[in-house]
Amino acid sequence: MAPSPVTCRPSAARHRTLLLRAPAPFAADRAALGPALPLPLRRSEALVLAATRPRGIAADPWTSARAWTRLSLDRGRRDAASCAAAGQVAGSSSAGVGRSAGMEVVIAAAAVVAMGTGNRVLYKLALVPLREYPFFLAQFATFGYVVVYFSILYLRYQAGIVTNEMLSLPQKPFLAVGLLEAFGAAAGMAAGAVLSGASIPILSQTYLVWQLILSAIFLKRRYRINEIAGCFLVAIGVTITVASGSGTGASFKSTGILWPLLMIISFFLQAADTVLKEIIFRDASKKLKCGSVDLFVVNSYGSAYQALFMCLLLPLLSKLWGVPFHVLPTYIKDGAACFLNMGSISGCEGAPLLPLLFVLVNMGYNISLLHLLKISSAVISSLASTFSVPLSIYAFTLPLPYIGVASSLPPGFVAGAAVLTAGLLLYSLPQAQHYGNSFHNKND
Repeated sequence: MAPSPVTCRPSAARHRTLLLRAPAPFAADRAALGPALPLPLRRSEALVLAATRPRGIAADPWTSARAWTRLSLDRGRRDAASCAAAGQVAGSSSAGVGRSAGMEVVIAAAAVVAMGTGNRVLYKLALVPLREYPFFLAQFATFGYVVVYFSILYLRYQAGIVTNEMLSLPQKPFLAVGLLEAFGAAAGMAAGAVLSGASIPILSQTYLVWQLILSAIFLKRRYRINEIAGCFLVAIGVTITVASGSGTGASFKSTGILWPLLMIISFFLQAADTVLKEIIFRDASKKLKCGSVDLFVVNSYGSAYQALFMCLLLPLLSKLWGVPFHVLPTYIKDGAACFLNMGSISGCEGAPLLPLLFVLVNMGYNISLLHLLKISSAVISSLASTFSVPLSIYAFTLPLPYIGVASSLPPGFVAGAAVLTAGLLLYSLPQAQHYGNSFHNKND
């Protein structure tokens, strides 16, 4: 009979001391103690008796029972240490956990804002040498991430951070993640080829609305009035910032209703993707021993399935980007030559430095965004990502290399940024008061 397993669910470890139960002695061990001992034997009496008995060289049945007890205690200590390494310290107060978790969310959100701003700016810079090959850059990033993510996953597996239990999680959710990401990208590419650049950030604010709706339906999450109002203020702030002085209204009239609707569907698919990832993290916290799946497991599997579906959609995607499918091999060859700044293709100044910087920062942005999603929620990760929009607009007013003349701030920039900041503050105010409890409910 093996010793009882020690579990370390987050809620148990967070609010009460971890109790380790020693297994009861075998019946044969009790019988060996002699008929004078009553059954069942209390553990305190047994330990006193074992301490007073003389120790011989021959095997002692009660020593075997004590060895099982010591083994159980050792396993308990190792499991407790493993849980503590995952941030689930036994016996810590809920208030302390709430404060530390809240600070971790703030730091992760700041990283998302910084990476998101750099991602938007560097994408614009990367398209300077690759202005004729944007489809190549998109596919290079998609398939390159699969190689990089699985390489990191392998290293983390060798280091013991990723376990076989994590790798054996059901594949259907990851398949759905890849499907949503691929079709979301396809719909976005189709609509983006027709819509103006200023209208896309405005339509992207529906992404936050979709997340609120989907998380309320599938995660059973209930939002307070000020949280909902804060999200809508953020969306309004971004709309004011981007739309002021851009002639967006005329752009919507010229494109009709179909393409904006397709872009909204694209953001719906992306919002469903993030909510599904949050569900994966939540379900893994119930199945895995220490309640946490490594984010590179989610990133690697999701990216692999996305690349698979992108391959199936390649004829459609190439047509949307204005590249006939029969000339795609030549297009990819020329795009690779321009990416490396080799061969006879002109106008590729800035490569490969600028495209590589974009790919690295974009990868860091995706990782930081998924980390924030893991420790908070899809809505918080979306708010942090949205905050990078006005920062990137301001960054383009700086004298950046390869851009040429810096752009000027739109007339409504200050007002839009103020509304956006007010929305973030309105949303985050209740988090400081009840975040510890929501964190507990989320992981239970």
